[in-house]
Amino acid sequence: MMDNREAQPQTDLMAEAAPNNAGRDHLGHECVVSKSNPPLESLLTRCHAGYFRISLSVGSQALLWKRLSETRAELQPFGHASQMFLLLAFLLLWFLSFFVLISLSFLYILRCFFHFHMVKAEFLHHVGVNYLFAPWISWLLLLQSAPLVLPNTLSYLVLWWVFVIPVLALDIKLYGQWFTTEKRFFSMVANPTSQISVIGNLVGAQAAALMGWKESAICMFTLGMVHYLVVFVTLYQRLSGSDQLPVVLRPVFFLFFAAPSMASLAWKSISGSFDTTSKMLFFLSLFLFTSLACRPALFKKSMRKFNVAWWAYSFPLTFLALASVEYAQKVEGEIAPVLMLLLLASSVMVCLGLMIFAALNMRTLLGNDSILKSCKSQNKESLNMEYNNGGELLPNTV
Repeated sequence: MMDNREAQPQTDLMAEAAPNNAGRDHLGHECVVSKSNPPLESLLTRCHAGYFRISLSVGSQALLWKRLSETRAELQPFGHASQMFLLLAFLLLWFLSFFVLISLSFLYILRCFFHFHMVKAEFLHHVGVNYLFAPWISWLLLLQSAPLVLPNTLSYLVLWWVFVIPVLALDIKLYGQWFTTEKRFFSMVANPTSQISVIGNLVGAQAAALMGWKESAICMFTLGMVHYLVVFVTLYQRLSGSDQLPVVLRPVFFLFFAAPSMASLAWKSISGSFDTTSKMLFFLSLFLFTSLACRPALFKKSMRKFNVAWWAYSFPLTFLALASVEYAQKVEGEIAPVLMLLLLASSVMVCLGLMIFAALNMRTLLGNDSILKSCKSQNKESLNMEYNNGGELLPNTV
């Protein structure tokens, strides 16, 4: 079965439940192959929640440049004369992020209307369900960096509730089934993307702390950190079922240091200063980043061909760079600013490189010339899918 899967053009496959009758394959699936689909139809079938990695990356960059423009002059990478440049770069990135997020949200809403069965498949998949947090995290990041929406305004409060309620609803669904549903025990479905739900709670906590809702911020921070400990220990121990990630999705290993980086920023917003707890979380994220950076062979196979999974490199690095800015603001000496500059340079270069790659490989990224293979399983009670090629849904042959 594995040989048959490798023989198929993996970049051109996406599984979905379809009512058409077109014969059965050797797995007992009904299959129909459509070689010519309208461009919009093809785009909607491929625009899964994993594409929100792009808005996460650009939105976190906007927040980073806003924070840089607010730092004291001696820490700004380009000196006193850079203030105007930093503000212009921030505004450019914010509006770019807003455009990307609006576009992706519009496409995904259309996907929900016209291909709801595919959205349901994502919701039931152990990797796909985690990326359903990504749109709301993107909006929360954009809200925190918004140039015209201040934290002490009613509009900020309303928007915070609009973006946080879906995160909490997904929390209840996801965390609840981890310890109550026999086939969904966390030890059986754990994978690095499980940390996205943690990041969602931490970003929500930071946004709440900025508007003075300290109790709500502590609640979401606690919820995120408790489950981060569960996720980290489960993945660290490599329990049964915890290694369920295709090679092409290995960039999501960067989420290991994204969560503690975001936690250090969230706790700084709650406590009002980058205190010992924030420093401990920052050092943990720095250690995890160094551990991954020293193992380039781990990502070698996933870098053979550009795909949307590459964007998973960017926003974790940006979160770490943001934490380093706060650390450099708090600590006196020369090491902290140098570390900040190194992480800032890495974050900006990775994000800029991904933008260039995306522009040069737009056809590959969007998959306009795809062959859509639709499969309907005989077992309607379970849509068992597998993510491949940067997040494409494939029929699971295991």
